[in-house]
Parts: sequence; structure tokens; C-alpha cells
Amino acid sequence: MTEGLSSDGRFSALAAPEFRRLWWGGVFVFLAMQTQQVARSWLAYELTGTNTALGGVLIGFGVAGLVAIPAGGVLADRFDKRSILFFCQTINTITAIVVGIAIETGVIAYWMIVAASVIGGSTISILAPARIAMTAELISADRLTNAIMLGSMSTQATRVIGPAIAGTMIGVAVFGIEGVYYLSALLSAVAVLLTLRLPTSRPSRRIDHGPFDDLKAGFAYTRSRPDLVRPLILSLLVVMFGFAHQAFLPTVVDEFFGRGAQGLGLITTTAASGAVVTSILLANTRREDLNGRQSVAAYAFGGFLILFAVAPNFFLALTAMFFVGCAMAAFQTLNSSLILSTADMEYHGRVQSLIMLSYSAFGLAALPFGIVADQVGLQETMVGMGLAVVLAAGHNHLWGLRSGRGAATRSIDGL
Repeated sequence: MTEGLSSDGRFSALAAPEFRRLWWGGVFVFLAMQTQQVARSWLAYELTGTNTALGGVLIGFGVAGLVAIPAGGVLADRFDKRSILFFCQTINTITAIVVGIAIETGVIAYWMIVAASVIGGSTISILAPARIAMTAELISADRLTNAIMLGSMSTQATRVIGPAIAGTMIGVAVFGIEGVYYLSALLSAVAVLLTLRLPTSRPSRRIDHGPFDDLKAGFAYTRSRPDLVRPLILSLLVVMFGFAHQAFLPTVVDEFFGRGAQGLGLITTTAASGAVVTSILLANTRREDLNGRQSVAAYAFGGFLILFAVAPNFFLALTAMFFVGCAMAAFQTLNSSLILSTADMEYHGRVQSLIMLSYSAFGLAALPFGIVADQVGLQETMVGMGLAVVLAAGHNHLWGLRSGRGAATRSIDGL
């Protein structure tokens, strides 16, 4: 392990003790989220049995994110990040306990699931920018890309473990769905304890104006940087059209292949296994190798999503889903690392919040996709989602070519 934590190793950022505590806290936070996500989707499917309702759970997440994400970026750049993490993780712990009790006592209703989704969307929207901004404080600049990669890797790893645990627990009567929520609460509580051992942080710069001025400055800074605008728009399109497929996995597993909660856990775990493998392989990608590769990953993501949608049996669906997970992780890791390693550190919180807006978009898109799926068919809808991702990747590729030619022309004119 010593070699892996060396200054030039694949896990070099973990050699810093304070970042290591932040990293482990993230593992528990996202593991809690992933177990709860599977339980929430399955519970919504049991209560309603419609794709529209599954999309409705995610739209609560998306609407909350639209409001909370810009605020999260500003807060991360203005206030103590440890306090932000502590507050959000404590709220997550309480919410999971309340939902678990509601299920156990038989008073659970669909609106409660949506409300929990809204709370979860709000807390992660505030928590994520604070985490990435704190990473930049705890790690030297030469290790920042590696730290971002390792953060992505831990997130993907929880997507392997979380769904597998949740799917198994749901299928065992002694645990059930309420047991998944109680486990999620315990994991969030562990994250709270780890957060208390982090150092207090400082604002990214001297604060001499209001938060709305900060927000406007963040948007103005981003607009002035074409090298940030292009990957941010690609993130928005790919996540909005492609990531929404996750909302409909309970329907795919149950109606297409006749599998239960364990099947849902297996298919999500398979996707996450591919994501973990990819994240590990990409952990020490050099900064200069990031640009352009995210488009390739987006093409692959859209293509494998189409293959998953048309898979004739469960085995082929699992195979396609493995590669969907690989491509999703590659895109997330490469695109986020490119954006954050390009942005100036004082804007990291606000730029991270713009990345997070993509995830609100996929939450908002899930409900319309669910309505379309109920009307024209889920398989056809998912094929369309995959095609949209491929077109977004093509648009980004052509945009990059035009930008390159424009830069070359300006360089020649300047001679």
C-alpha cells in the first residue's frame, strides 16, 4: 500500500491524512445515498406501478437541485466547508430514520418518498460543491486531478456495494425496505463523525460583497471561459438525456425480465462494477490527456445504452449494463476533472455547482421521459435517450473542431 500512496502513485492523494478523512467521509455519504436510491425506486414502484411515478421521484430531486445548487456553490466559496458538510449529513441521517419509521409503521405514502427526494436533492446539491472545494484546500495543486479522480472512484465504488446490499436486504423479510433506510441513516451518521475530525476551512477569498454578487460573478467568469462552457454544456446534455435511464430500471427488471428486487440490485451492481474498474484505470490520467476523451466516453455511453434497451434477455442486458457503467464513469470522471482543473481555485465551489446542475436536469427530465414511456413504450424511449446522448457527443466534437480552427486562424492573423 505504501507504493500506491507514493507521490506519483495511482492513490497518491490519499497520502494526505486530512484528505483521507474527507475521502472516507464521502464513501459513507455516497454509500448511504446509493442504498437509499434503490430502496426509494423500488418502494415507489410497489406503491404506484407506473413509470410516471418513478420519474416523479426524481423530479423532486431535480427541482430541489435547481434551487439549492447555485446556493451550494456560493456557500462553499464563502463559509466553513466542514460546517456545511456536518449540517447536510445530519439532515440526511434524520430523513432516513423518519422514512424508515414510516415504512415500519405502515404510514408510508408516495408523497413522503417525493419529499425525501427533495430533501436529498437539496443536501447533496449543497454538500457536493463544499466537498470538492475543500479537496482543493487539503491537496496540493499537483495532486488535485488525482484527488478528483479518487473522489469519483469512491462514488462509483459505492454504486457497486450500495445496490447489492439494498437489493439483498429488500428481498429478506427480516430487513425489508425499512432496514435499508436504517442502514442509510447509520452510514450517514458515520460520515458525520468523520467530518468532525476535519479541519475548519477558510473562504476562497476575502468577502467584501453579497452572495448574489458572488453568484453573478461565477456565471460571468464561466461565460468568459469557452474552455469551461463547452464541457459544461456537454455534461448538461449527456446527463439530462442519458442518466435518466436509472429511474426506470425497476420497470425493466420486473416487466422485461420478470426479476424482483434482487434483479434490480444485480443490474445496478453490474453497472457500478464497470464504473469502478474504469475509475481505477483513469485515476492517474494526466491533465493534458483529459481534453477530447470525454466526447469518446459520451459516444460509448449512448451506444451501450441503446444496446441495453434492445437486449433480448437478462444476460445480454447485464453485459450491456456493465459497459454502460464503464462509459458513464469515464465521462463523469474525465469531464469533471477537465472542468475543475481548468477553473481557477477561487471559483471551484461555483463551477462545481454548475456541474451539479446537470444532475438536476436529469431529475427534471425523468418525469417527461416516464410519461412518454407509459404512452409509447419504455424500450423505444430508452433508445431515443441513447440516440440523444450520441448526438450531444457529436455536437461537442464538432464544436471543438470549430474552436480549434478558430484559434488557429486567430493565431495566423496575429503573426
